[in-house]
Amino acid sequence: MASVVSAKGLCYLATAGSAALLLGAFVFQVLGYAPCAMCIWQRYPHAVAIGAGALLLVGLPLLFVVVVGALSAATTSAIGIFHTGVERDWWEGPSSCTGSGLDLSNMSASDLLPGASNGPSNLVMCDQVAWEFLTLSMASCNALFSAFLAILWIYALISNRKSEPDKDIESSPKTVV
Repeated sequence: MASVVSAKGLCYLATAGSAALLLGAFVFQVLGYAPCAMCIWQRYPHAVAIGAGALLLVGLPLLFVVVVGALSAATTSAIGIFHTGVERDWWEGPSSCTGSGLDLSNMSASDLLPGASNGPSNLVMCDQVAWEFLTLSMASCNALFSAFLAILWIYALISNRKSEPDKDIESSPKTVV
């Protein structure tokens, strides 16, 4: 039975998924939801997956593209899981972007940085949920959708192997002596 979608088609679909998630992150940012440091970290693997999909267009081997795409999607999913845990207080996050650092509440901005204003800071904390839908934060949504994309990349490889079985193994003709 022939596959409905080719392996390359699945790769392009996974690439489009990363592009949609990255675009969604930028749309949220434009709408006023400033990203924290860990949110930014989750964007880089999507950019790599998009680049991998683009390299497939220029003829790079499918195996290389799928490995890069799957690892990228799995990486951003793992960061999303870690970020979700930080948001939910399951574990501590980096002190650079969470409330777990030094207690500086009694110090003014001018005490910390000469010449700084005492106005509100633009620092976005990684342990604060800025937006959620059905109890899922943006980090949780990224983790789930990116895990699906990693599976899609891997399925592309599996479906390619099924449609083109073992090109590496060549059977040599038997010689009669």
